[in-house]
Amino acid sequence: MVFRQRNSQRFEMDMSAAEVKRAALAQPQNPPPTDPNGSEILVRCLQAEGVKYLWGYPGGAVLYIYDALYKQDSIEHVLVRHEQAAVHAADGYARATGEVGVALVTSGPRVTNAVTGIATAYMDSIPMVIITGQVPTPAIGLDAFQECDTVGITRPIVKHNFLVKDVRDLALTLKKAFHIARTGRPGPVVVDIPKDVSLYTTPFHYPETVEMRSYNPVKRGHGGQIRKAVQLLLQAKRPYIYTGGGVILGNASQELRELVDLLGFPCTNTLMGLGAIASSDPKFLGMLGMHGTYEANMTMQHCDVLLAVGARFDDRVIGNPKHFASVERKIIHVDIDPSSISKRVRVDIPIVGDVRDVLQELIVQIKELQARPDRGALADWWGQINGWRKRDCLAFKNSSEVIKPQYVVQTLCELTRGRDTYITSDVGQHQMWAAQYFGFEEPRRWINSGGLGTMGVGLPYAMGIKLAKPDSDVFCITGEGSIQMCIQELSTCQQYKTPVKIVSLNNRYLGMVRQWQQIDYGGRYSHSYMDALPDFVKLAEAYGHVGLLVEKPSDVEPALREAIRLKDRTVFIDVRTDPTENVWPMVQAGKGISEMLLGSEDL
Repeated sequence: MVFRQRNSQRFEMDMSAAEVKRAALAQPQNPPPTDPNGSEILVRCLQAEGVKYLWGYPGGAVLYIYDALYKQDSIEHVLVRHEQAAVHAADGYARATGEVGVALVTSGPRVTNAVTGIATAYMDSIPMVIITGQVPTPAIGLDAFQECDTVGITRPIVKHNFLVKDVRDLALTLKKAFHIARTGRPGPVVVDIPKDVSLYTTPFHYPETVEMRSYNPVKRGHGGQIRKAVQLLLQAKRPYIYTGGGVILGNASQELRELVDLLGFPCTNTLMGLGAIASSDPKFLGMLGMHGTYEANMTMQHCDVLLAVGARFDDRVIGNPKHFASVERKIIHVDIDPSSISKRVRVDIPIVGDVRDVLQELIVQIKELQARPDRGALADWWGQINGWRKRDCLAFKNSSEVIKPQYVVQTLCELTRGRDTYITSDVGQHQMWAAQYFGFEEPRRWINSGGLGTMGVGLPYAMGIKLAKPDSDVFCITGEGSIQMCIQELSTCQQYKTPVKIVSLNNRYLGMVRQWQQIDYGGRYSHSYMDALPDFVKLAEAYGHVGLLVEKPSDVEPALREAIRLKDRTVFIDVRTDPTENVWPMVQAGKGISEMLLGSEDL
């Protein structure tokens, strides 16, 4: 070190003063550190939250944000072809992983394009943060170009939303957004960021924790209520366990399975809860509700003690509330959201708390008591249930001439058995057939829109899942109507190399609409026939993918095997199915849950 300093001094003595000055100016300077701008703060906050993927579409109000994204490489941005798909893809990612999904859109029409995706996530309680661009703060309320009232528009379809008017509030606001999205009953949170806020600078600090006086969701259930629930369950003669999407979202599948095994009670899942208990478990009665199994619905109607966990007794599950209430039963309802309890059905023992914690406590107390239900009564109850099971309500008449959609789903289930497979769907008949005939053994493998019933979600869901689970098989079961809602995302699949498999059950109708028109509208098929369909094989090929046309039952299995074999390619299988096939069983609007149509013979 001394040697270098002495040589430097000797060198400067040999130079003129002017030369020394010029040399000093030529040396690189260390400018004082500058504070990050709002866009850089946003990126740092996302990094602090461990965000890996961000789905979005750029535009004027978010260009500073996109510039900040360009300068980093820890978050992969996925450029979709429509803002609705950005939110759906982030939603699918969240459903499959349990992590918060994040989407980014700009202002005005891009926000309104995203509304469907936000509402879809809200209805199914999916943890998401949606970042929206906004016009500069001085222009808010002046009908500026591409301005809309994002906070007002999204207020009914979010868990919470924020408009950030000061860059100094941005980091704390984002911390709150992620906290609100993932805790309590999960849901989407919108953070609206004006363009000038994304440019202004301020010192950066991201808090490790956040406390909000007005937001403190209950986690642990009331001990006294849990003790009452245990006593009621052990006294039951005709018990039933009914679970919904809350068990999936609350990561309580293992606890549910342990409780079912411990008690030996029959169990059912809603559409959103499939996979919480293995479909192969003999104590699982199948899905219940409008298109549920005969045994699941009859057990629901005639049980004497019902344990409802993470479910909300919605109209598609219990049918007519008056009919449901016509049979006396005791109801225990466990849910993280107090507003869901006794909302549609009066309950006897409400338990507000995290479903996983409550189930764990139920199990502990039952084991400590060393008591078990009445074995004789339970055996009689299982005898009645097995009698209902003999109806075999999901049986269908297969054909060697025309492709039955149920057969396609059954075949896919068999071919993927033992493989880590995720199934997404759109909305309609194909969704119900997927739920009925694909046996889900694990949670978070069945990804669909339940509450809002959104067509077009299947392909974006599959894209989001494939990024999160690149080594898993991801199949989208859809219909020729639904797939066209977001079919432009085939381009996104090509750009980001997300090789999903699309199985379109193409019956040339808006199938569920046609079914209702046949049953309730005298066969007047008003605008439900799809008479101008594209050549889906050529369309898939135009996007750079593999297209397969299947028109004979004998070609179904080979086509599905080929799709699985082409591991690194997106494959679109256009399966021409029987246009007259209906979804059975079916509970008509206004009817009770046990007043089911089991087939065309009941019409």
